[in-house]
Amino acid sequence: MIRHVVMWKLKDEAEGASKEKNAEKMKLILEGLKVNIDEIKSVEVGINITDDDDEAGSAFDVVLISDFETELDYTMYTRNAHHKKAIEFINSVIKERHFVDYKMDI
Repeated sequence: MIRHVVMWKLKDEAEGASKEKNAEKMKLILEGLKVNIDEIKSVEVGINITDDDDEAGSAFDVVLISDFETELDYTMYTRNAHHKKAIEFINSVIKERHFVDYKMDI
């Protein structure tokens, strides 16, 4: 099993909408991928509920946790047209992105 975790910091305003509105739109788009991409075994999207008021600015705004049965399934997901369309919107509203992909021991 492959787990794909992505965290994003969003711009305060982008695409004519606030950070909060864009976070909600990202959540809907990302959760909707499961309907269109068979390779996704599970998907969870969270929006940060706390203010990022620490000096380090270490809090992220949105997180995606998705699981895939195999590395090939993950590769197919990354090449899927629905995924690419989601990335277009996401890239227009984010200012930072971090991710990790790893094999799960089950």
